[in-house]
Amino acid sequence: MNYCSHCGQPVVSRIPDGDSRPRFICEGCGTIHYQNPRVVTGCLVTFEDRVLLAKRAINPRHGFWTLPAGFLENGETAAAGAARETLEEACAVVNDLSLYTMFSLPHINQVYTFFRAELKAPEFAAGTESLDVQLMSEAEIPWDQLAFPVVTDTLKFYFEDRRHGHFPARAMDIIRAPRPR
Repeated sequence: MNYCSHCGQPVVSRIPDGDSRPRFICEGCGTIHYQNPRVVTGCLVTFEDRVLLAKRAINPRHGFWTLPAGFLENGETAAAGAARETLEEACAVVNDLSLYTMFSLPHINQVYTFFRAELKAPEFAAGTESLDVQLMSEAEIPWDQLAFPVVTDTLKFYFEDRRHGHFPARAMDIIRAPRPR
């Protein structure tokens, strides 16, 4: 950040009084600009014994398969955002959402939440951010073509949990060392 979004004056990075982290502070109006993690929310959608996957039409990971998900919007609950993203990416209406996995990824300043959800009817299509959308059995999933590790982990948890008939919510931290500059 170089300039204040309130007055346009230059900002500096320093620790404000009473804080413990560097923040961008406007030298003109004194506004402290807080930067917080982005929340990605989506659904692990099931219909009978299959899960709904979307093939990405956008970067990052264009052409790879994923669970329908995207950034949470202001004024939206995580579950509402997950249902909206599923509708946008897979043209699918879901119900019975329940929190299933949450991943904190501090190295990229993101938090991912996936909700288990049921497809109301086997009606879906590729949205503008998807090349293809398919219901897949566990055996049909292209494991080596999944877009993100959090998607792989969520699917593995789901199929293991399905074998036991118990679906606990999980919260995990994925810690990676920062890349050298």
